[in-house]
Parts: sequence; structure tokens; C-alpha cells
Amino acid sequence: MTTVIAAGSSRVASSPSDSTSRRGPGRPRDQDLDQLIVGATLELIDAGDEVTVSRVVERSGVSRAALYRRWPSLTSLIAAALDVGRVVPPELPDDVELRSALFASMLQGADSTALAGYTDERFRQRIRLVMADRALQRAYWTSHVARRRAPIEDALRRGVEQGRLRADLDVAACFDAMAGTAYYQVVVRGERLGDAATNARLEAALEVIWRGMLA
Repeated sequence: MTTVIAAGSSRVASSPSDSTSRRGPGRPRDQDLDQLIVGATLELIDAGDEVTVSRVVERSGVSRAALYRRWPSLTSLIAAALDVGRVVPPELPDDVELRSALFASMLQGADSTALAGYTDERFRQRIRLVMADRALQRAYWTSHVARRRAPIEDALRRGVEQGRLRADLDVAACFDAMAGTAYYQVVVRGERLGDAATNARLEAALEVIWRGMLA
């Protein structure tokens, strides 16, 4: 069953009676509550169940008011759950061999099965969800995807400053082109990243893009 995002959820203000509003001895820390809420949301997504505030509250055991204090909307919560298992890559050092570092980053970052807890099925669930809901797509881009691009884009800008890459290089467009080759393999061709033939095709496309970026 395809996961459905329930629409029409409204923000619920906190109330003094909320069980999490005053933490006494033995009460969970905020981070523990965050993990419970995100974990419950991810369980619903992975199971292909409808994601609603009521179901997340029931599965997590956290109050509705506590949920809305942490996420302003169901959309932002689902975006956070979809990103579990993904990390922001580290900055590339100034003296790195840029081509090799870029290729390695793209090949590893595109292969969702290489990431702990981020399976191929979860990647496909993410694609289904964001394509079905533009608001979720934009929220996921703004809060998560854009941050993961930053280290690579910064390295490309330094390459321009150092004269290794074209002075007129559109950094964001170059990243889109490189990442787009990987998504095309999975979303359009139905291939699995990590397979030898798929990786060879991806590397060949990256090589073409790289040559166009050189000064």
C-alpha cells in the first residue's frame, strides 16, 4: 500500500495539562521524545500505512501538544522521518584532488543502500511521498537536502577561486547535473546503484560533466 499523508492537520497549542510540559524526576528528555515521535512516524512510513497525527501520537505514546511543540506541521515531521539515516557529508579539504573526491562523494551519496538504516525500499518510499505532495517535497528540500549539498558546492566554489574550474561556473546547476545522473538510473531506468554496469554508466556521465566544468 502506498503511504498517504493525511491533510488538514492543524497546529495544537500546548496546555498546562500536557503531561510533557513539566518534566519531573524520571521524565524523558526532549531528545528522547524527538526520537519516539520520529521513530513512530518512520514505522508508519516503512509499513506503508497512512501517516496522521493521531496515529503518530498513538504509536509513540507522546502527547499531541508535545508533538506540535517540536514540529509545526505534519509535513515537517514526515520530512524529518524521511531523512533518518542520511548525514551531511564533511567539508572537503582545500588540498583534496577535487575530481576524485567529487566522484567518490556522488557515487557513495547516491547509493542509498550504503547508508546505515537507509534501505533501497526507504529511498523508494521517499520518492513516492515527495512526488505525491509538493509541500512535503519543498519542506524536505529546504530542511534536509539543501544542507547535504553545501560541502560539495563549497568545494566547487573553491575550485573556481583557485582557477581549477571555470570562472563562470554555475555551481548549483553543476550539482543538479551530477546528482541528476544518479537519480535517473534509479527513478527512470529502474537500476540499482552499486551494480557494476550502473556505476560505470554513472561514472561516464560524471566524467562528461566534469570536463565541462574545467577551466
